Amino acid sequence: MALKQRHTIESNFSMASMTDVIFLLLIFFMITSTIVVPSAIKVLLPQAQQQAQAKPLTRVTIDADMRYYVASGSDTEQEVSFEAITPFLEASYSEDPNIFVALYADESVPYREIVKILDIANKHKFKMVLMTRPK
Repeated sequence: MALKQRHTIESNFSMASMTDVIFLLLIFFMITSTIVVPSAIKVLLPQAQQQAQAKPLTRVTIDADMRYYVASGSDTEQEVSFEAITPFLEASYSEDPNIFVALYADESVPYREIVKILDIANKHKFKMVLMTRPK
């Protein structure tokens, strides 16, 4: 008879404590997942049609032979060294701080050269637009 009582006690195992632990783990992971910052790059894209027409445009061009050219407004492009780009852009921004710098780069130009120009713009808080050809 004692053996029969013991068997019924073991078969009445309660899962309540296990569900409490699982529920607490679920809450823990939900809270910690909201703390994690995503590693996405936030980009503010310019409104090309409205912005380009409303403001004077300064151009920086990199051709396939890695030569740099600069121009403002309707002026023709002048070939310059890489070191002369920053003073040119600073002079353009001192005349009008609301201008945009348009970067024209040949598709064969290495990405690191484009990043150099973008670094200049970022360092001096210039507004930069990457130009592409239409489809």
